[in-house]
Amino acid sequence: MSPRLSPASFPRPKILFNCLTYGVAAGISFFTVSAAHTIPPLARDVNELRAQLPSGKLALVPTMGALHEGHLSLVRRARAIAEAVAVSVYVNPLQFAPHEDFAEYPRDLEGDRKKLAGIADVVFAPPDGLMYPQKQTATIALPPLAGEMCGASRPGFFEGVVTVVCKLFNLVHPDVAVFGKKDWQQAHLVGLAARQLNFPVAMEVCNIAREPDGLALSSRNKYLTPAERNRAPLLHALLQTAAAEIQNGKPPEDIRDNAINQLREAGFAPDYWELRDAETLTPAPPPGVPAVLLAAATLGKTRLLDNAELRMPPQ
Repeated sequence: MSPRLSPASFPRPKILFNCLTYGVAAGISFFTVSAAHTIPPLARDVNELRAQLPSGKLALVPTMGALHEGHLSLVRRARAIAEAVAVSVYVNPLQFAPHEDFAEYPRDLEGDRKKLAGIADVVFAPPDGLMYPQKQTATIALPPLAGEMCGASRPGFFEGVVTVVCKLFNLVHPDVAVFGKKDWQQAHLVGLAARQLNFPVAMEVCNIAREPDGLALSSRNKYLTPAERNRAPLLHALLQTAAAEIQNGKPPEDIRDNAINQLREAGFAPDYWELRDAETLTPAPPPGVPAVLLAAATLGKTRLLDNAELRMPPQ
């Protein structure tokens, strides 16, 4: 048993929404590999992983690969808060429905390793036989929130995500795991599971990395045609406008209807547009509390996900 899991060393699980803003929009240039920036080794099993990791506090950044600046901003945050950084790359079949893009999901493991040069200590890319040595029949029961918003249009998605993250926690034994705010509902449910199942893992959730025009970075943005890419930032723009209007006292229902209509007129197929309490993700946040607007919409073949933070106006 790794000394990381000795009971005396268990940290109190917590979620921190306090990371710095990084990204393309900040005008920062990355991906340059030099002799001083060593490409991290590849580990396929736990023994290889352990052999490559330096001692000290360990941060894990779980990903499905096809890394972009959003992922790299999380890895840099991990580097800033821990002595050892592992990035997992695993396209998890359990979170894809039969009609979804599991086979087409972009994969570029060697390209990912090059992008991680100088900021990660090891890339953990476990095979299916390690993650699912037999048919997965044991899953984690999640609260009703898992069937709302993204969970309503993707049944079983969050059960698949939380299951694979818990498996990674058990294999890697991180002290802290780093996620992004773009997947706000996912980070909330993973954090809930970590706390209630007593995983000795702190969670840090970092700001969304964006293109200069506001589009949230995503591996699936590669699916956008040039014309769709020009229209895609509308989702972010509408969320930002809506957040400001709600804070100024405009009725959220009117704002939602207007935003949905604008999305449809621009060729989007809206999935959901929800105003939730930022901490609990319950509907109808009360006056004065931090809140978040969450939205998803499909443009062509690409599902876009985004959100905007705000504070509810006083009574």
